[in-house]
Amino acid sequence: MIQFAVLDALLAGAYDSGMSVATVRTLGDFGVGCCDSLGGEVVILDGDVFECTVDDPPARMTDAEILPFVDVCTFPAGASEPIAGLGLGELTDLLEQRLVSRNLFHAVRIDGVLGSVRVRVTPRQQHPFRPLAEVTAGQIETTLTGVRGTLVGFWAPAIYQGITVAGLHIHFLADDRSVGGHVLDVQVDQAALQLSAYARFDLRLPTDPHFLGTELTHNEDHRIVAVEGGVHAGAPA
Repeated sequence: MIQFAVLDALLAGAYDSGMSVATVRTLGDFGVGCCDSLGGEVVILDGDVFECTVDDPPARMTDAEILPFVDVCTFPAGASEPIAGLGLGELTDLLEQRLVSRNLFHAVRIDGVLGSVRVRVTPRQQHPFRPLAEVTAGQIETTLTGVRGTLVGFWAPAIYQGITVAGLHIHFLADDRSVGGHVLDVQVDQAALQLSAYARFDLRLPTDPHFLGTELTHNEDHRIVAVEGGVHAGAPA
């Protein structure tokens, strides 16, 4: 899997630049990210890159738009496992039982009917950019019930906390493209799970002056859990 930027940079407010959608599309067909100036959440599904914003339904992004943070991979075709009746904690437990290794990255795809899903999107920021924790304080949350769609995301090893989100990090996109965003909570009714492990991790860093001039140190575990939600590696379910 390939990643642009690091989570600790978002926490520090250093997200001036990004990777273009055109470049992202050459690197894979599956992933998650965030919009320019943290103006929403991104879902990459079957080669299409969707932005989920505060004001409009999810829409395909143009090649010229940029993502200040993105995780992307090529998701292989393969067998799926039926799953049902799982909350977020139970889903995380099941996924962790299916991991090839807790030291590898895993892409997670779940297609089906969700009894409920709570998602968030963040409003676009203006200079000077605020740290992610302050941005998510103003996030817009939506709770849907009985919706069909796809959960897209990754499970990352605990040692990468701060580089990315350790544990399970998932976004949602409805089949009718009416809503999407970062998943804060979910209840899976009937769905199909696909999981793919990756032993290569390619990290690409920004080179804009703000990032280069911001010395990043990782002491933000509690803030990562607070802003990302969910059940994380090393945290109790």
